[in-house]
Amino acid sequence: MLDIRQFPCLSDNYGYLIRDRQTGAVATIDTPDPDAINAALAAEGWRLTHILNTHHHWDHAGGNLALKEQWGCEVIGPKGEAARIPGIDRAVGEGDIVTLGASAAAVIDTPGHTAGHIVYYFAEDGAAFVGDTIFAMGCGRLFEGAPEEMWASLRKIAALPPATKLYCAHEYTQANARFARTVEPDNEALKARAAAVDALRAAGTPTVPTTLAEELATNPFLRAEAPGLRTALGMPKADAVAVFAETRARKDAF
Repeated sequence: MLDIRQFPCLSDNYGYLIRDRQTGAVATIDTPDPDAINAALAAEGWRLTHILNTHHHWDHAGGNLALKEQWGCEVIGPKGEAARIPGIDRAVGEGDIVTLGASAAAVIDTPGHTAGHIVYYFAEDGAAFVGDTIFAMGCGRLFEGAPEEMWASLRKIAALPPATKLYCAHEYTQANARFARTVEPDNEALKARAAAVDALRAAGTPTVPTTLAEELATNPFLRAEAPGLRTALGMPKADAVAVFAETRARKDAF
């Protein structure tokens, strides 16, 4: 149902344009760089009809007003951050459906990185636009939420079908892999993936999107119940939230 175009922008962000094939409706996922978004639109010959914001940070919503003025597009963003989303027309949250032409996305509340962060999940296309909640082998810093909230948010993502493609907003994978190996050094899948990521980056190839299956096998922030991770952290009997919180604290100091 969707055509998806990915492009780098700013220092390490990815922008995404999605187009409903049936109607030609086009959305940008967040607005990190209006110039890069317009260049991608021009390259495809597409017209922007929607902005889908995941959260309020400047590199996700800072281009809203310029693009809305230019295109007259509808701005959709998280209910929990409506007052902080420039130009918002519709505020959405858990259980809401966002339509882009004939395509439909379920909205999932994923607080933690920010208080009202949301994810857009297009089930028919097996695609989730996850903003800064989860990265390849990483997760977002807890700027506005508690570990309990972020762990619950990550568990929602983990419950999606394993083949789901996760379109995250930054190219952080190589650094995330280096950290992941310090907390789960005996994970063979992680070792192999880290080597593959190094090769991709050496060739200038993006490591995003990832798949949920890959993350379940190698992302320490989804693996708080994995015995190897618990052993490496010295927390064999701790609850999952405590293990997640310790992993996040170590990453913050890495």
